[in-house]
Amino acid sequence: WETCWFKVELSIPPAWAGREVHFLWESDGEGMVWRDTQPVQGLTKEGEKTSYILTSSLKETEPHSLTLYVELACNGLFGAGKGSMIAPPDPDRRFTLSKAELVVFNRDVYELLVDLEILLDMAQLLGEENQRSFQALYAANQMINVCDVTDPSTFPAARDLAAAIFSQRNGESQHTIHAVGHCHIDSAWLWPYEETIRKCARSWVTVVCLMEHNPELTFACSQLRLTSVLWQAQQFEWVRSWYPGLYARVQDFVAKGQFIPVGGTWVEMDGNLPSGESMVRQFLQGQRFFQEQFGRICSEFWLPDTFGYSAQLPQLMRGCGIRRFLTQKLSWNLVNSFPHHTFYWEGIDGSQVLTHFPPGDSYGMHGRVEEMLKTVKNNKDKGRVNHSALLFGFGDGGGGPTQKMLDRMKRMSDTDGLPRVQFSTPDQLFSVLEKESSQLCTWVGELFLELHNGTYTTQAQIKTGNRECERILHDVEVLSTLALAQDSTFQYPASQLQRLWRLLLLNQFHDVLPGSCIQLVVEDALQYYAEIRRAGAQLQEEAVQSLCRELLQPKAGSADSTLVLNTLPWERTEVITRTGPAGTETLALVTVPSMGYAIAREPLLPPQPVAVRKREDGSIAMENGVIAVCLDVMGRLTSLQLVGSERESVPDGCYANQFALFDDVPLYWDAWDVMDYHLETRKPVTTLLKPLEITLAGGLRGSASFSLQIGKSSTLTQEIILDATCPYLRFLTQVEWKEAHKFLKVEFPMQVRNTNATYEIQFGHLQRPTHWNTSWDWARFEVWAHKWLDLSEHGFGVALLNDCKYGASAHGNVLSLSL
Repeated sequence: WETCWFKVELSIPPAWAGREVHFLWESDGEGMVWRDTQPVQGLTKEGEKTSYILTSSLKETEPHSLTLYVELACNGLFGAGKGSMIAPPDPDRRFTLSKAELVVFNRDVYELLVDLEILLDMAQLLGEENQRSFQALYAANQMINVCDVTDPSTFPAARDLAAAIFSQRNGESQHTIHAVGHCHIDSAWLWPYEETIRKCARSWVTVVCLMEHNPELTFACSQLRLTSVLWQAQQFEWVRSWYPGLYARVQDFVAKGQFIPVGGTWVEMDGNLPSGESMVRQFLQGQRFFQEQFGRICSEFWLPDTFGYSAQLPQLMRGCGIRRFLTQKLSWNLVNSFPHHTFYWEGIDGSQVLTHFPPGDSYGMHGRVEEMLKTVKNNKDKGRVNHSALLFGFGDGGGGPTQKMLDRMKRMSDTDGLPRVQFSTPDQLFSVLEKESSQLCTWVGELFLELHNGTYTTQAQIKTGNRECERILHDVEVLSTLALAQDSTFQYPASQLQRLWRLLLLNQFHDVLPGSCIQLVVEDALQYYAEIRRAGAQLQEEAVQSLCRELLQPKAGSADSTLVLNTLPWERTEVITRTGPAGTETLALVTVPSMGYAIAREPLLPPQPVAVRKREDGSIAMENGVIAVCLDVMGRLTSLQLVGSERESVPDGCYANQFALFDDVPLYWDAWDVMDYHLETRKPVTTLLKPLEITLAGGLRGSASFSLQIGKSSTLTQEIILDATCPYLRFLTQVEWKEAHKFLKVEFPMQVRNTNATYEIQFGHLQRPTHWNTSWDWARFEVWAHKWLDLSEHGFGVALLNDCKYGASAHGNVLSLSL
């Protein structure tokens, strides 16, 4: 990630007068040309950006000698991995500058080559049954006959032959492709957050330069908020002072309608794992940014590259002023081909959004004939609509569109035998789709990606940090609001909360929260979580001090009284741990009202204390008057009953809380995927390091703990806790994980039968099948959930809750949580 600066002194020969002169630069590291203290051209070999145009026709009045600076990064388009794109960065990797030249560019030869490329592609791809393929072939052949490469005067006649083909128009019924420039840039992935600032600068300066010469070019930028995140939340003044000229140029083209901000959210977030409130904040911060910067909110939700889409999203979109949605990621499905490209997507409350998947199944097209034909052929909604999108340009810092892409599509704008191609905007596309929408189909429920199921579990610390920080910010806002309602002089920490929310939202980017990023990014993300915890705890303390000032005074109660707060919207009676004057921890049963607080002085007495007893065979039984459980020496549940129901939850001969280890060797995407065949490698964890022993003998709390060895090098310690009056059993689990290519789960077979299990999602829940009748069913062998999943039948059921996990499954009668 180091940077090298090159000073380049150029002297253009006077003999090149009237010629187009380029500065040619080829290296395997990403670069940027600076001129007169301003960035002027991004350089990325993989993005076909290897030259800077010094002049299109050298004039005597133009400077013939000038000085440029090239900023060269020691990383390629996809980071600095060794051997494979998704390999970890190699600190010893070397980058090479292979070419730095001053050259004359022959524009006439270039135009001829583009003409020939289009004609030959038409000849090859339209097929022998199509007369246009032969017309294109014969026109190309005539061009070769006419053209004398040593005599430029023959070039116009050759080009006229191509133009004759390109000018033959389509009929009125031909499909129309809306071409939109695009440069999807991951906020962090195979490079750290900081490198993304430079990737944005390289790409956007290239796009702006292209717009200056091609006023028809439109460019949809879905990560404009990215620089806003980094500029406004962390390094605003620094980056603004670094690229002030570029920023001003971007703003100019936004005003002209060519540089089009899209998206609607703060970053291109993961579509599954953020909480409902987090998703609302993503839209709130994104839409507020659009309103402040451009005087309007976004009507399109633009999320082309994330690993599935929650069934709650349509309702959230409509609530945030968005009625249109574009993505393409479901084209990556490993099992089933999604049946539509243009359709209405309906969420769990009935809200609908018009949804479009570019039929070319990519957000990085190159404007070739093959892609145009695929866009039409692949479209699953032919006959219902006659328009579709094509997103073209190199992403991830590749600089977006190129001049060659534009020149290809200009030739195909209305050419018989090919679909119409027009440079367009998302609004123009969706407007015409809305007019054609009367026959569109409706898809109800989640858009589940049948790939990358491992991202629900990868990088456990990131998953824990996200859930914990979502809870912290919720609690701070609840307590601060209560404090303000009670005392109007309390300073609500709006700016501090916005800063913390933006850190959390940044970490919900679709390669960070899923864990599909390099270690440098993980370290950054964990630092942001640590900052949210630190600052959040301080804000919470300030709110509590204001809200409960009088109660916290020494005179308000005895020395052993404890202030207990409840930030959830229902009354809670629970056992808490509190520290006494001598520093010893004691237990207390307390009742706290909804969204309120109480002073715990004299502990409540439970209706029935927890009873814990050890049996002769080493098993331990616990009961609290609500539920009764029995655990064997390995900590497995052999019995779980609701007292008075006479209904056993654990089937005979089965064990709940059974840990199981699976091989995890996916086909390619190591941090992303867990394949269905991993289920064939199940090995129950049965190596006992420390048998089950009673740790708390009962009363207000009973507990027992044990330890297991997992695989060759890992250990697991778990404490199983039953509190007085509590209707659930708690499992405090610590794992020292040292395995590679292994997958740990915990299983709960239940004596409950239902063809569907219920999973919590954002602000709601949905049902998924517990059987594998169809390919759509078994493709969901590993799914995501938030805080709970439930298997119930009429009058009885069992739920599995968690505080930091997302991967889960329910097959048959077995509930599994991926650890």
